[in-house]
Amino acid sequence: MKAAVITFPGSNCDRDLAEGFAIAGAQVERVWHKQTELPPGTDIVGIPGGFSYGDYLRCGAIAAQSPVARAIRDFAGRGGHVLGICNGFQVLTEMGLLPGALMRNAGLKFICKPVTLRVATADCVFCAGYAPGAEVVFPVAHHDGNYTINAEGLARLQGEDQVAFRYGANPNGSTDDIAGVLSANRRVLGMMPHPERAVEAAQGGTDGSALFRALAGMMARV
Repeated sequence: MKAAVITFPGSNCDRDLAEGFAIAGAQVERVWHKQTELPPGTDIVGIPGGFSYGDYLRCGAIAAQSPVARAIRDFAGRGGHVLGICNGFQVLTEMGLLPGALMRNAGLKFICKPVTLRVATADCVFCAGYAPGAEVVFPVAHHDGNYTINAEGLARLQGEDQVAFRYGANPNGSTDDIAGVLSANRRVLGMMPHPERAVEAAQGGTDGSALFRALAGMMARV
């Protein structure tokens, strides 16, 4: 598996995400936001957490207009896999690759702690390493993680089984306890919690490793 990890000004989880892929056996290439093409042979694009462009407009809004964004959209349009975590999730909604929006946390405070998630579906490569309904623990670290979508959009997500993860105890006010959502073709995942910060025992837990191993295993079979 070849993973392209994007770095924007203000990204601070790009190395963590690259390590998550690498530990699972992936070849990783780092991509600066000013590049207009993805590396040849890219199997999956990873958009990391952080504060792209300082979140000066809206979280992810400026990153969604960066030079590399067109290449990511084209890649996703061809059926490529894309994983956006935290700020990366915000970028994906701003790019129009995922529905909904990430708003200010309901408590208006930055949240940084481990949270329990429920795996809402196994019908995607990202969640294939987990049993439906399984509980996992990933850290969160965000101020604008309140996933918001209108009633029609929520009904579509529920009806098409596009919710990937839900919070066990909702920390930020997200609609329907949603922590991660899939695109209609199930090849783009955006999630607020950080699986890349739960891949080694030294990080306090390894529940995130199954996500990266499942990706690597799928790409090896293609």
